[in-house]
Amino acid sequence: MPENTTTTASDGAGTAPPRRSLGTGPGRLLVTLYGVFTVAAASRSLYQLIAQFDRAPLAYSLSAVSAVVYGFITFSLVRGGEGARRAAFACCALELLGVLGIGTWTLLDRSAFPDATVWSDYGMGYLFIPIFLPVTGLIWLRRARSA
Repeated sequence: MPENTTTTASDGAGTAPPRRSLGTGPGRLLVTLYGVFTVAAASRSLYQLIAQFDRAPLAYSLSAVSAVVYGFITFSLVRGGEGARRAAFACCALELLGVLGIGTWTLLDRSAFPDATVWSDYGMGYLFIPIFLPVTGLIWLRRARSA
């Protein structure tokens, strides 16, 4: 069951309602995985955008987008609260659509992707974690809502 943390209101009126932490229990594993994927995708895409942009600009740009999505989900899980849960849920759904769409695109049109993205072939280069991560995130965030 997610733990509650108390935050203080910025207007000095006292304490705000308890904010449900999404990064505890099973959510801690999600925070860790999303954090690792944020760093991995961001560092890889940053290098590729700087050093090899002309080789596969679409693939490297999509990897940078995935890093931003991973970072936002990580931040939302750590922040906690209902608003962050909804934002993370929407981002996980967007991530899943991205993995499915780009994964299918890479299979149908290999020439569009001379180099792989994080989401190529449904995340095969990352042990298919990119396809399982948003599904697991959606399940956790849905359960966190009802808890």
